[in-house]
Amino acid sequence: MTVSTDPPPGRDAERALPPPRAPLSAQTWREIAHLLSNLPVAVAGFVYVSVWLYTGALLAVTVVGLPVLAAGLVGCRQLGKFERGRARLLLDVDVPEPTPIRHRTHGGFLPWLWATLKDPVGWRHALYATVRLPWGVATFAVAFVSLFVAWPILPWLARGLTSVDRLLVRGLLAPSDELERRIAQLEEGRAVVTDAASADLRRIERDLHDGAQARLVALAMDLGLAKEKLAHDPDTAARMVDEAHGEVKLALQELRDLARGIHPAILTDRGLGPALTHLTTRCTVPTTVHTDLPHRPAPAIEAIAYFTLSELLQNISKHSNATHAHIDIWRTDDRLLLHTTDNGHGGATTTHGTGLTGLTERLHSVDGLLHIHSPHGGPTTITAELPWRDPEPEPDPGPSTGRAHAPKG
Repeated sequence: MTVSTDPPPGRDAERALPPPRAPLSAQTWREIAHLLSNLPVAVAGFVYVSVWLYTGALLAVTVVGLPVLAAGLVGCRQLGKFERGRARLLLDVDVPEPTPIRHRTHGGFLPWLWATLKDPVGWRHALYATVRLPWGVATFAVAFVSLFVAWPILPWLARGLTSVDRLLVRGLLAPSDELERRIAQLEEGRAVVTDAASADLRRIERDLHDGAQARLVALAMDLGLAKEKLAHDPDTAARMVDEAHGEVKLALQELRDLARGIHPAILTDRGLGPALTHLTTRCTVPTTVHTDLPHRPAPAIEAIAYFTLSELLQNISKHSNATHAHIDIWRTDDRLLLHTTDNGHGGATTTHGTGLTGLTERLHSVDGLLHIHSPHGGPTTITAELPWRDPEPEPDPGPSTGRAHAPKG
């Protein structure tokens, strides 16, 4: 009996088939798409930069050359914006946008031209578009060939090659350093301060128009009527003058309150401690103040501290239901700390558009912080931090140039 050792029919054909391809993850497919799109994007960017620089160099001897270079740098910024979007979509790399070109808004064309020509962001984006061409050709070739020849190792190849892409994007298309990010934060803070100042000016104008100004207009009319009655009805005129005297007192009080809201005289004359002690007399919650400062800070810091604590005391009066509050003020290193506590019901927060939200934004705009700890049921502790700045030294008046007068006699 002969036993056949041949494999069953069709077994050789089955062995000849290549192993089944494992499905690739969605992230791997996005990385492959990024590698394959590197070539057309790199070619377009390199051609743009080459034509731009060549044209700008040829026209450099004319008045058109510098504007061409500036316009090209603006275009390089747009190329960088496109590349950041592509990296965000395909490589899951979220790079923050760099700060815009900073120049004087009312200086005309020349300040814009100078600021654009020395824009480091635009030049970095131009460098990115230049070095991308050889890398784009290499990555496209490797990814394209691996799709048909080296499929099993393609995921690892794609991850390794796109890691270099991620480094290039973060290194050349991200904000250059902490200083640039800090400038962006300060510009945002400046906008907050400008809005707050505009709101304060509108409030002062409204208070003057609706308060002291209206009262003084009515006072002038009453005095005019009293003058007409003075000759034939002196008793009525005297009564009207007496009423006008009362109106004058009210108008003066309104003007004092308004001036106190702008900058209280006691703060200028005596400093933060006495000014806050006087401020607590208008708070409906009994408040104590403890100040431990080596000397007075710069007037601007002192004013910000005063109005910060004024806002916090108003919140305590309106919302806390507290029976006692305390303020501590001290200096540590280069910071001025303002610490308020109250035994109210708590729940203070910066959400939902409360006054603490605006206070936090205003403090951030001057490199300050606001720390809030206010659990439901209380107590509430709020600490405001401000940068400490010493006051400027008083200018030396110099020697007197006037002559001394001899006493008479």
